[in-house]
Amino acid sequence: MSDIQLPDPQTWSGAVRVPHLGVVLAEGADAAAFLHGQFSQDMNSQTADEARLAAYCSAKGRMLASLLTLRPTPETFWLLTDREVLPGLVKRLSMFVLRAKARLSDVSAQLAVVGLVGRDVAVHLGDAATGTPGSVRVHAGGHLIRLADVLGVPRWCWVGPVDAAEVWMAGLPTLPEAAWHWLDVMSGIPHIAARTVDQFVPQMVNFELVGGVNFQKGCYPGQEVVARSQYRGTTKRRAFIAHAAAPLEPGAEVFSADDPGQPAGMVINAAPMPTTGEAQAGFSALIELKLAAADKALFAGSAHGVALQLGALPYPLPAAE
Repeated sequence: MSDIQLPDPQTWSGAVRVPHLGVVLAEGADAAAFLHGQFSQDMNSQTADEARLAAYCSAKGRMLASLLTLRPTPETFWLLTDREVLPGLVKRLSMFVLRAKARLSDVSAQLAVVGLVGRDVAVHLGDAATGTPGSVRVHAGGHLIRLADVLGVPRWCWVGPVDAAEVWMAGLPTLPEAAWHWLDVMSGIPHIAARTVDQFVPQMVNFELVGGVNFQKGCYPGQEVVARSQYRGTTKRRAFIAHAAAPLEPGAEVFSADDPGQPAGMVINAAPMPTTGEAQAGFSALIELKLAAADKALFAGSAHGVALQLGALPYPLPAAE
């Protein structure tokens, strides 16, 4: 397969509603303590000026959901997660609330999630645009999260009332939804959707490398498995960026030419490359893969399926695994 030319996002700029993300509201005097005992992240110490990644795992340490969490008030959390897994997440968490003073509800109809990209947007945001990745500012009636740059392009995520979103988005250029999804894939941060629920221990998809696991916080479902993978050096699989000339779908198995009889990995997230012309440039994906297969010829869907070309992650993998 010839090298695939990646889009250059340097001139991209604008705002877009992010339809695949919903918001769970967790509130109550015991909300922090309850979530702290359920997620891979330290929820007790989270403050209003920071957003944190977190995983919700099964007892076997497999991710049932990936979340971006905010804490607007001491007794209130907003949990951003994939809409496909949100109902199951709320149902499962609610089973364990018991006597805790905590309530969980889907507020996706009331709170909008808006993605923002580009230097022109930074000018529009002014001082609110500054900050390190994960920092949160109150802005335009909602909360603005500074995300990590992707390919040198700044990004933010705004969460707030739907009515407020419609008002202030009117003053910004519209970003194509495809551009947001592609940059999200290229960020190297995994998102668990319906097809990938219960498939990955956090380390298999680099979730601890992007700040999604706190190894000092204590117990949560699957914590022993996650800790064992970390401290015994048993991580034999990692996430990689891959590109292809044909469509890729989350949950599709990845095969190595050296061992076509069994899968070597799985597609985590995928998106088409945005183009300005009529021809489709290609597709990009974040894939989970056996480390031993990373230097082999790879195919998605079957051993003779879509050829994959590994690309560069925006962060380094551990040198010795």
